[in-house]
Amino acid sequence: MNVALISLNKYGDVIGKKIGDFIPIHIFSKNKIENFNIVKLTEKLMKDYDAIIFVSSTGIAVRAIAPFIKNKSEDPAIIVVDILGKYVISLLSGHLGGANELSKKIAKIINAEDIITTATDNLNLKAPDIIAKENNLIIDNMGDAKCISALMVNGENIIFEDEENLIHTPRGYGDNLETASGVVYVTNKLNYFNTYGKMAVLKLIRKNVIIGVGCRKDYSIEAMQNTVREKLKEYNIDERAVKIVTSCNIKSEEKAIIELGKFFGAQFKTFSREDIKSIEHKYKGSKFVEGHIGVKAVCEPCVELSGGKILVNKLNLSGMTLCIGKEIYNAR
Repeated sequence: MNVALISLNKYGDVIGKKIGDFIPIHIFSKNKIENFNIVKLTEKLMKDYDAIIFVSSTGIAVRAIAPFIKNKSEDPAIIVVDILGKYVISLLSGHLGGANELSKKIAKIINAEDIITTATDNLNLKAPDIIAKENNLIIDNMGDAKCISALMVNGENIIFEDEENLIHTPRGYGDNLETASGVVYVTNKLNYFNTYGKMAVLKLIRKNVIIGVGCRKDYSIEAMQNTVREKLKEYNIDERAVKIVTSCNIKSEEKAIIELGKFFGAQFKTFSREDIKSIEHKYKGSKFVEGHIGVKAVCEPCVELSGGKILVNKLNLSGMTLCIGKEIYNAR
């Protein structure tokens, strides 16, 4: 984490030094900054840092951060340490921002008491946003996550399902469907068929989809994005699940493919013609393509080389080819 510490006096400087001996932090001390303005400083730090530690009263910290709070998926972790170093308070973004975890770490360093007020933590329940964070999952809807957490705190039975069976049932979740009030499920699907009726449902999205692409030179960026999005929807795949966009390295400078990776927030991978030739015999190839780039097939071999199992075989789509695959976990 990129961590900042705001110190308002010599006590804060001492605490900052103590924490800095164990955790990399940037200390912003009132004693060393000319024309110190805590509100302006806080505004900048909330944009630039993953976590901010205030060595101050909670009142000072609350007033400083109040104008700049957005939502729990964007706000940095905010922690308050009193000037005597007795208490470490997780003030904002305890789960997604990591304030709870960082508070406990800091408390150990300075021999203080950590103050965690998050209900699910105090009840020893694994909140859905923590499940998402620990397993690199995307929360489909924060409102649904809050609803599930509230039900758990209220003692309701929440069940958990993972379509890949990679995550063991977290603490606090049951398995009795008949008495369940809600469900948390992990999937890469756009629409997930379930038989849960009217109970509360939260989808957590696993990024495990691999997109193999081939195209003619200078293909339209917009056309490629629209085509791929359309096909993902057609095959009931959530576009937020795309993890890798891949092609032959002869296309490593192709703007449409590069921008496709950026659009999905995915890794862009390319493979050499030698790599592709080693497995291209498994797939239906094209003499025309081979004459132009030296290999018969691109999108399907690249999905396999990226560690994927093919879900949708090569589609020929007006000047581009597309293959959709999914990570094979037992191959790691």
